[in-house]
Amino acid sequence: MGVNFINLQAQYQQYKTEIDNEIRDVLETSIYIMGDKVTLLENKLASFVGVKHAIACGNGTDALLLSLMALGIKNGDEVITSPFTFIATAEMIAFVGAKPVFVDIDEKTYNIDPSKIEAAITPRTKAIMPVSIFGQVPDMDKINDIAKKHHLKVIEDAAQSFGALYKNKRSCSLSEIATTSFFPAKPLGCYGDGGAVFTNNDDLARQIRVILNHGQTKKYVHGCIGINGRLDTIQAAVLNVKLKYFEDEIAIRQKIANTYKDNLKGVTAPFVEEHNLSVWAQYCIRVKDRNDMIKRCNDNGIPTGVYYPIPLHLQEVFHYLGYKKGDFPITEEVSNDIMAIPMSAFVTKGEQDLIIKVINNG
Repeated sequence: MGVNFINLQAQYQQYKTEIDNEIRDVLETSIYIMGDKVTLLENKLASFVGVKHAIACGNGTDALLLSLMALGIKNGDEVITSPFTFIATAEMIAFVGAKPVFVDIDEKTYNIDPSKIEAAITPRTKAIMPVSIFGQVPDMDKINDIAKKHHLKVIEDAAQSFGALYKNKRSCSLSEIATTSFFPAKPLGCYGDGGAVFTNNDDLARQIRVILNHGQTKKYVHGCIGINGRLDTIQAAVLNVKLKYFEDEIAIRQKIANTYKDNLKGVTAPFVEEHNLSVWAQYCIRVKDRNDMIKRCNDNGIPTGVYYPIPLHLQEVFHYLGYKKGDFPITEEVSNDIMAIPMSAFVTKGEQDLIIKVINNG
């Protein structure tokens, strides 16, 4: 048997009785949409993060879309973001008719480089959407200061960093509006798609709730164009169980990350700022010959991943933006040599030892 990249089955077995009971309860009540378990989850999420409102939704992509729609981002507007992330970030900016404007990343953290943001601001810029890559939050104080100076909104794309800390504050509480994903492979994941939007703004929260339910203000009364962005009750039930153990899992992830950092040789380990606590959505190393390393790992039963092999500014779908190779050299360099190794709270000591041995000994 090989190593699991993310051992969801081991996690399920750990919480199986509670998860099965919660799912069975949903099946027996037959409340599959907008049930009490969704409300319970929202209350728990808001409390965990430390904000007034957590609005559960269908997935992390919907969460981004809901945020953009609630802020009124539209055709002709510009939103600044990172080219080194999953496509959903820039995809939703383009989906509402706005223009994604990319800014290169910091070479150590792989997050957007705040020092390069102001040069990208134009009269059409309406928002900044920083991404917390691999589980570490970017420098939100600097980003928020820039936004305040230029009267811009900030949307914290925390799809990879739910549970992380930035200067002792939780990710998803660091700007006026934040989003996350509960995709199964995330540090806190459900058993399908799921997401959430976070805010302290009562008006924004109210608007997001309307938009995610077809713009409906009351039954069959629609005040605006919306989407079907609701979270299934079964997914909320699963998350309600997992959230109870989430902080314990974060602590275990930290120990595993430290083991990797202390023992891996000949590779560039992830860098985490002193004021940050990463939740290690991925554990990504940089290597000189990635293809050889991937083959070596795979030959020894160790799965790997590449996040992200093609930066967003070089994706075919964004050719119309006019970017070219060389525009964001740090992003392009990192994309060429980065790779992920197994990371979850259920990577065993024996598996960690094997991974370290294979990577170190060639």
